[in-house]
Amino acid sequence: MMPRGQTEVVVIGGGISGTAAAYELARDGARVTLLEKGSLASMASGWTLAGVRQSGRHPAELPLARAAVARWATLAEELDADVEYRREGNLRLARSPAEVSIIQAIVAEQQALGLDLTFLPDNAAVREVAPALAKTVLAASFCPTDGHANPVAAVQAFAAAARRHGAEIRTDTFVTAIETAGGTVQGVRTVDGAVAADAVVVAAGVFAPRLCAPLGLALPIEIGHVSVIQTVPLPPLIAQVLGVASADLALRQEVGGRVCFTGGGSPWPHGLDALANGDDPVMPPAGHVMTALSRAVEALPSLAAAPLARVWGGLLDMTPDALPVIERSPQVEGVVVAVGFSGHGFCLGPVTGEIVRELVQRGTTPYPIAPFRGDRFHATADRAAATLHG
Repeated sequence: MMPRGQTEVVVIGGGISGTAAAYELARDGARVTLLEKGSLASMASGWTLAGVRQSGRHPAELPLARAAVARWATLAEELDADVEYRREGNLRLARSPAEVSIIQAIVAEQQALGLDLTFLPDNAAVREVAPALAKTVLAASFCPTDGHANPVAAVQAFAAAARRHGAEIRTDTFVTAIETAGGTVQGVRTVDGAVAADAVVVAAGVFAPRLCAPLGLALPIEIGHVSVIQTVPLPPLIAQVLGVASADLALRQEVGGRVCFTGGGSPWPHGLDALANGDDPVMPPAGHVMTALSRAVEALPSLAAAPLARVWGGLLDMTPDALPVIERSPQVEGVVVAVGFSGHGFCLGPVTGEIVRELVQRGTTPYPIAPFRGDRFHATADRAAATLHG
């Protein structure tokens, strides 16, 4: 445990988890340096649909998601920035009888855990909530307290607030190694030289295994590649964030009117060396883009005539069970890990920052993070799909 107000902390990663951690640590009195290989929000936090949702969560994540949603309600005021947060609900659609059964099971499970989640049993009920949806949608779950935000604005707001509390944020700074001595962290090496630290927070997404492996910290993270499509600004079509029972489509209409959606992911076939200097991931295969388009139009027919503004690819740091690793390393004193969010870490960002601060400064947290220990992978081979919307 590090003494409050005296800790030198390096945070690796400039996404939502890293910037939120830097903010929480800096306002708690730590001296913080955040290092990002490219620009802020240049990886997962930049392309995510930015859903702020509790519905559809694994039960282990639900307490964190509920706490995060409570934080999001006042986050713009806290950070003194417009993060375009809107709480207008989440609809998870069923497009086949098999998906109806999945939705029914999700609703039953999460209602039992106390979540305000409603089963909409037919198309009429679904379209009463969202009239623009297709008549082929069979059913849905609806969580009115879910929402969405602007991912880049949120990351930049956390970073700006961290700076106001004294944090130093360095972009275009690639961390090559975490340095230790006698089982205790000493700092990091970057392409520009060494940075000393009492604690190092690894919030580096897909780059985390490369940094952690030399320390004996095995992170079984695989890299997924997801197609992301964005339209030109359109008239209001859908207020809610959309997901589907099979987790192969997620969609939202941004505050400015653009509709952004993703399709199912696929393994990333390339190495990470091309991304070391902050370059964007390569374009997704045309077939994946067309599949995502087809699924989006099937759910929201008005998109059939919508001009596209941008298509790009995003990378996911996937764990075998699609749950993150959040822990203070039991092997190396002073290392805290917050990675592997598997496509749904954006919502959790404010709470992830709190947890990281507590693990660095006090060694423990009141949040129930035992399910996110890294050693759980020694006993399971279960796999789960990414849910792709925050």
